[in-house]
Amino acid sequence: MSSLHTIITESDWGRALTAYELERVLATAFERSVPAGGYAARMGEPSTHWIGLIEGLLKMSVTSEDGRVSTLTGVSAAAWFGEGSLIKREIRRYDVIALRPCRLALVPYATFDWLRQRSLPFNHYLQTLMNARLSLFIGMLEFGRLLDADARVARCLAALFNPDLYPQTGPFVDLNQGEIALLCGLSRQRVNKALRRLHDAGLLQLETRGLTVLNLNGLRTFAYTA
Repeated sequence: MSSLHTIITESDWGRALTAYELERVLATAFERSVPAGGYAARMGEPSTHWIGLIEGLLKMSVTSEDGRVSTLTGVSAAAWFGEGSLIKREIRRYDVIALRPCRLALVPYATFDWLRQRSLPFNHYLQTLMNARLSLFIGMLEFGRLLDADARVARCLAALFNPDLYPQTGPFVDLNQGEIALLCGLSRQRVNKALRRLHDAGLLQLETRGLTVLNLNGLRTFAYTA
């Protein structure tokens, strides 16, 4: 089982710190548990910590005034998020909700900002992370406007293999169809249909729980033809 110590010391940014910097991070970071359906962070609240996911699955989403919910992306184990809100010192503009019981690693703003002020490798890591997230959101905007539902599911799954955003993703994706539906912004029934088409195309293997990706490039370029 992963630990608070492990998610920090084995991360790309943690390995780039000096011994003194790493010691300060470990001394100030702490762990928090969130039940399934609970909030790891709430839209409209101050951003006070940089957050890493030790274990579980999260989704980022926004809710309109009339109650409509739009999922932005998912967060899997070993991923870090929330740096943009901290850097801008603004209230959080999205909810982060646990799809499963989750364990969070929290780095206080004071420590996060201290690292930004003194560590060039840490700043390089943040630059890479934020650029990867920007590319993800631009891609999602493109998918939503130009692609059919089958291709959207394919691109949604392929996006989980960006190592800058999802460091621990392997060929097996431990997501059920309901979780994939939430991440793709589609109904469970429509995702089920799309997954079967992707399976028939030889791009993935459906498992009892989750799926195994057989052709990642195929998912990235998939376009269904009736």
